[in-house]
Amino acid sequence: MSQTIYVLNGPNLNSLGTREPEKYGHSTLADVEKLCREAAGRFGLTVEFRQSNHEGVLVDWFHEAKQKQVAGIVINPAGYSHTSVAILDAISAVGIPTIEVHITNIHQREEYRHHSYISKGAKAVICGFGVEGYALAIQGLASLIGAKTKS
Repeated sequence: MSQTIYVLNGPNLNSLGTREPEKYGHSTLADVEKLCREAAGRFGLTVEFRQSNHEGVLVDWFHEAKQKQVAGIVINPAGYSHTSVAILDAISAVGIPTIEVHITNIHQREEYRHHSYISKGAKAVICGFGVEGYALAIQGLASLIGAKTKS
């Protein structure tokens, strides 16, 4: 089994730390990357961490992940959660265990944010724990793929 997981981030997450900190907190995307690498390291996993504001790029990364036979994917699709059948189709096409994560609780926000296309293909969804949700997603993914904590 590959020891690599992809952590993919959608639009506007490059602005973490400065964009609406009352909702998203003060952690930057670099802070999130560090958190993810530390969480994955506890299970002997390595992280390929990426962000794009472009839907097609995210879809391409799913197909790249399949080609590279990665163990799993964590995705914060951000605004694409509510609009992207293309990302849902990519999740289905590649067959890689995928966990959806959101920094905020999307069900406490605007009505249009309550529905996520991505959730239909994800093995699990974590939302509302702030950036710590990424670590929880990695822990859950590790369990799904049978990765054990390193001593």
